[in-house]
Amino acid sequence: MHAKSTTRASLSLLLGTPVTDSKGNMRGRLKDVAVATGPAAGAVAGLVLKTKEGSRVVAADQVVQTPAGTLELRDDAVLQSLRGDENFLLLQQDLMDRQIIDVHGRKVVRVNDVDLNWHQDERLRVMEVEVGLRGAVRRMFKGVVPKTSLEGFARRFTPRVIPWEFVDVIEVDPARQVRLKIEHERLAQMHPSDIADILEELAPAEREAVFGSLDEEVAAEALEEVEPRLQKSLIESLDSGRVADIVEEMDPGAAADLLAELTDERSEAILEKMEPAERQEVEELLEFHEDSAAGRMTTEFVRVGADALVGDAVRALREFEGDLENVTEVYLTGDKNALAGVVPVARLAVSMPETRIAVLAEPRMIFCPVDAHQNYVAELFDKYNLHALPVVDSAGRMVGVVQADHVIAFLRER
Repeated sequence: MHAKSTTRASLSLLLGTPVTDSKGNMRGRLKDVAVATGPAAGAVAGLVLKTKEGSRVVAADQVVQTPAGTLELRDDAVLQSLRGDENFLLLQQDLMDRQIIDVHGRKVVRVNDVDLNWHQDERLRVMEVEVGLRGAVRRMFKGVVPKTSLEGFARRFTPRVIPWEFVDVIEVDPARQVRLKIEHERLAQMHPSDIADILEELAPAEREAVFGSLDEEVAAEALEEVEPRLQKSLIESLDSGRVADIVEEMDPGAAADLLAELTDERSEAILEKMEPAERQEVEELLEFHEDSAAGRMTTEFVRVGADALVGDAVRALREFEGDLENVTEVYLTGDKNALAGVVPVARLAVSMPETRIAVLAEPRMIFCPVDAHQNYVAELFDKYNLHALPVVDSAGRMVGVVQADHVIAFLRER
């Protein structure tokens, strides 16, 4: 056989290559490359040929490359009909021009080409995915510029590639739809805003696939960052139980805003699947008008008694089950949860544990009633340079907190 040393080949230039038998008889042209999925992900399983009889697939180890650059079948090669339900990835059909996630670059990119290698064992292997201009140039000028010249010309452009082991397009369903499967460990390390940006850039099918692969906590954080117009579409493809698990991990205020956008029937079905405590919080918030302070607030905040010590407040912070990164103040409450004081968290860090927390409280409290309009809330944040604003009911009881990001979200919507 015509064994060659390791040589590189691009999918775009390899497609259309003549395929002959050992006697030089034309058997077809290369139409696609089939790549294995599952444990053998990335290994070339076979080559798809366009023949007079239609599409045929031949095992990768039954084909070799000749010195002339054509493909030659071994004497024992068997061509089989392509059924269409095989469990492998077709590079041209399923991957080329598709959107994939560059986890390291925290963005969505489009596949322009795929780089492969002919190894000394005469096996073709996938090396990396081209997502830059180099791959696009090859495809643009294929058939216009000779292959040998075109490859040299394309090499002038800086490559932008993703190694195959980082391309998480590894499962294909019988309908030939590529599903993106991203390792949770990689996504969990990304900021929710980056995940939200990726979801917004993806096409609908890929967006749903990626969102469906996230665990509840990561999905909840990302959903809070997604534009409101996409939140609804992201959960439409999920059953009520799965949505309930995600909503339980969300900030109660954000969860209420989301459910308020759904039909009453869908919203009620999700609420019924939620745990009683989380359901009650969200149901209470749903009663408020979305343009009010109560409609913008979260019910997750840190409170201690008015006679508490700094050590008590630090303990409360440690036991807080909400998003600790958003906590900028600890609130003092008296009888019947009446708001009695506000203490910046920074002051706790420089105080002795036995210090009475009341002496650290702000001399003036800025708060608002539950029915205050969101425009008034925004004015308070601007006027007093607030990080958070406590919300009280008609009896002066603290019921929630409007945080700076809630106001930013409102202003962006406006």
